Amino acid sequence: MSVIILDSILTCPQCGQAKAERMPTDACQWYYECEACHAILRPKPGDCCVFCSYGSVPCPPVQGHGKRDDCCG
Repeated sequence: MSVIILDSILTCPQCGQAKAERMPTDACQWYYECEACHAILRPKPGDCCVFCSYGSVPCPPVQGHGKRDDCCG
């Protein structure tokens, strides 16, 4: 059994701002607003959430299941 990491660093693709955030364990996060430039980040095609697209660590369901498809229902 592996340890699930709950903290990820989200990096804005628009301005490069990076911020540590705690990931939810019970749902995927579909959007995130950058504090610096106010860009709204949404998952890239094929990713389930903003953490899988822009985070340093994929979301907890992906970490637990080892795959991105159908991880968040």
